Amino acid sequence: MSATREPQTGLDGSADRAALLHRGLGVGSIVFMVVAAVAPLGAACAVIPLVFALSGNPTAPLYFIGAAAVLSVFAVGFTLMSRHVRNAGAFYSYVQAGLGKVAGAGTASLALASYVVLLIALYALLGASAAAALDQYLGVDVAWWLCSFAFLAIISLLGYRDIEVSAKVLGVALVLEALVVLVIDLAVLLRGGNDGISAEPLNPSHLLDGAPGLGLMFAFFAFVGFEATAVFRSEAKDPERTIPRATYVAIAIIGSLYAFTSFAMANGLGADQAATAAGADPANVMQGLAQRYAGGVVEDAVILLLVTSVFACCLSFHNVVSRYQFNLANGRVLPAALGEVHPTHRAPSRSSVVVTGLSATILAALTVAGLEPVLEIYTWLSGAATLGILVLMLLTSVAVVAFHQRGNGSDPVWNSVIAPVLAFIALAFVTYKVLDSLDLLVGGQTAANWVCIGLAASFAVGAGTTAFARITSPELYDEILED
Repeated sequence: MSATREPQTGLDGSADRAALLHRGLGVGSIVFMVVAAVAPLGAACAVIPLVFALSGNPTAPLYFIGAAAVLSVFAVGFTLMSRHVRNAGAFYSYVQAGLGKVAGAGTASLALASYVVLLIALYALLGASAAAALDQYLGVDVAWWLCSFAFLAIISLLGYRDIEVSAKVLGVALVLEALVVLVIDLAVLLRGGNDGISAEPLNPSHLLDGAPGLGLMFAFFAFVGFEATAVFRSEAKDPERTIPRATYVAIAIIGSLYAFTSFAMANGLGADQAATAAGADPANVMQGLAQRYAGGVVEDAVILLLVTSVFACCLSFHNVVSRYQFNLANGRVLPAALGEVHPTHRAPSRSSVVVTGLSATILAALTVAGLEPVLEIYTWLSGAATLGILVLMLLTSVAVVAFHQRGNGSDPVWNSVIAPVLAFIALAFVTYKVLDSLDLLVGGQTAANWVCIGLAASFAVGAGTTAFARITSPELYDEILED
């Protein structure tokens, strides 16, 4: 297979089905969906305080700037591959092009497992956030899982329909949550913070104080979802330009917002005591700053918009998973029915229905098991997904170098070798820190061991199945994950 060729229409019409998805989405629409997937307000409420608390120092802005820099370097090779591999499969397509079909199929299985696990984690957080808001403002005591399933029904409807409907919903949600975050940030800075505005959060001399690895790890977690730009390739207006631009714009927006918000948060708490204050009550830091510096109305907005923020995140990842399944179906890895496009909505609607059913089944099983939605389901599953996505980025960095070392393309050495190698080194360090602290993320060493086993097994299923097809059914192997 030539990795650079345009997809041809086969007997099954797979290329025709992919073409039907084309909706002319521009950079703005894709950026809205991707930035919404990282849930800026959710990160401000749940992740940024943890960066302060676990690192033990006030330099959270530098961790976010560092994470953005590393991911920008990773994006050099990532977006370069999007020009050579005209497939919306992102990670698995690029790994297949560089390391072969067996590794590509394994990567596909790992990517699908990681995103499904993350989607379930987000549904649990969404249900818990909505239940808390209903209790606080209406005095209605509703089980979290009822809220989760209600939102799941709404998301299933939006995911079934035209992607432009989702883009509009996500755009509104993103603007509202970004505005409230910026209002709080500006209120803190305009009112002088706790002890006057200090530049200590930007002082690199504190960068290695405490446990910097943990701070950097959670800073990277806050960016999970930015890489989904490539998944919307089939719906992009001009994929070879739109996808790279959307990727860099998304990283820039996410990094800038988180760095600015963490700087304001450090000053709002007091730079010299930010880590201690955040560690005392990380779940309510943002609400506390809103109430103290911007008033009760803004605090209420934070609580309510946190629900819409996580809702937008769930919708984004639902769309990502349904498109992963669509591309795997057209690559003969999953049943062909999942590769169908709805004639009216021009969306992978069958795949979306399967994502809904899978999400509902897993969420129901976790509910029956009696797991707590935030401290157990969300914390454990999001930790597992973070590790999985870091491994996917490591594999992609290796694949970029391998692809070009075989003489594919005549790209600059910076794009095809140096940047991917640098990204691999940096991501390997972050992955090591995640593994070193995985028990903290997922609730104990036993759970951490099962996460590693589960991720390895998901990779092995795809790789093993493809390797078996290569031996027993060469004609099927030739079709697996073809462009």
